[in-house]
Amino acid sequence: MGAQKKIVEKIIKKKADYVVALKGNQGLFHKEVKEYMEDAMDNDFKDIQCSKKITLEKGHGRIEKREYFQTNDIEWFSEKKQWEGLASIGMVRRTVTKKGVETVETCYYISSLKSPSEGECELFAKAVRNHWGVESCHWMLDVVFREDESTVRKNNGAENLSMLRKIAMNILKKEIPGEKKISKNMKRFRAGIDEKFLEKIVDEM
Repeated sequence: MGAQKKIVEKIIKKKADYVVALKGNQGLFHKEVKEYMEDAMDNDFKDIQCSKKITLEKGHGRIEKREYFQTNDIEWFSEKKQWEGLASIGMVRRTVTKKGVETVETCYYISSLKSPSEGECELFAKAVRNHWGVESCHWMLDVVFREDESTVRKNNGAENLSMLRKIAMNILKKEIPGEKKISKNMKRFRAGIDEKFLEKIVDEM
């Protein structure tokens, strides 16, 4: 967590803003924010200034609802002085319904962005949405290409390889006409041993 605080300090010095996701392994830090936001929600944020935003997306046989909550009420927060520029805390509840089955995921955040006194928490929602996109991309790169295990560090080698992996990932995401749908990992494996399959993938570029 010390590394996160240093990064946050640099962000503030550059006169930019941050949104940091909290994780369960951060102990009391995560627990305090989680309990506060849950209690506030149970009381419908009574007597608490809170901005909200709800989005609904439908596609691929599923419905995804995201509820964003952000508040500037952080006077009670024991670690607020340890985070440079801290102005608000937030919560996002993500509900996915697919084939009649509903799953709910809740995440908690701290941010230098202030919750607007009027209207929706548009900036907070946008930042969180972008964060999920980055995390998802990183997870796929790690699973398919074992990016986190790479030991390449010399000169610009790491950056160059990362760019090539992202290009390859975008190619692997494409559906191949006439081929059964398989995982990206399996596509990568087949492309390495089957030249005709590799040609089909390249043809879809």
